[in-house]
Amino acid sequence: MTRKKEKPQELPEVSVSDDGEVRHLHLGTPWIQGSMRIADPFELELEYVQRMMAWLLFADLAQVSKGHAMQLGLGAGAITKFCHKKLRICTTAIELNPQVLAVCRQWFKLPPDGPKLRVVLADAAQEIQNPMWQGTVDALAVDLYDHEAAAPVLDSPDFYADCRALLTDTGSMTVNLFGRASSFDRSLKSMAQAFGDEALWSFKPTREGNTVVLAQRTPSRPKRAELAERAEAIQARWDLPTAKWLRAFKPVKP
Repeated sequence: MTRKKEKPQELPEVSVSDDGEVRHLHLGTPWIQGSMRIADPFELELEYVQRMMAWLLFADLAQVSKGHAMQLGLGAGAITKFCHKKLRICTTAIELNPQVLAVCRQWFKLPPDGPKLRVVLADAAQEIQNPMWQGTVDALAVDLYDHEAAAPVLDSPDFYADCRALLTDTGSMTVNLFGRASSFDRSLKSMAQAFGDEALWSFKPTREGNTVVLAQRTPSRPKRAELAERAEAIQARWDLPTAKWLRAFKPVKP
């Protein structure tokens, strides 16, 4: 009996557009998969991407540069570039599409790999099961969408359990939830199954409809005054709009 050969996965064409001030990445459709302000290529242009940095609220800010950040789904490379250039943290990105990496290097100022930056071309679902990554990640950013941006590509309890296994004891995961077909409640249940109900925090949706959820490897519930103090320090140091965050960021109630 002959085995049926699996068809190779078809990857969408990558294209770039800009309006003179902001450059956008597209995957074969008009949907924006990432953006960069041309005059400030290492700042975070999109509001939801800024919110993906909410793990800093739970980090020891004096030790951030000694940690390890990982991004699943490179997009326009905004998170990877910010972590590498601004936070000066060892940064790993996992991306399936070689075209995305090539375009990020050519058009979005993604630096070449070096001692504190590496891009791994691989399927994220498989790569994160590699024992070499487990227990090494302080900040995990999950932003995995197909070319239609309809729903997260990976969104199961098993996937989130693999994500949790990547994290250090004090590590956090942030996830972008967006899309016409996605179910926020279903995604939350999957995360809660992997991390526990007490581990989850969520922002209100942005105007564009992106909801960022944060999951802690070890749940904590700092007082609002403590979070406000941390937010002020983060804004002063890295110019992120953290004062606004706290009006839209709350623990998820089971």
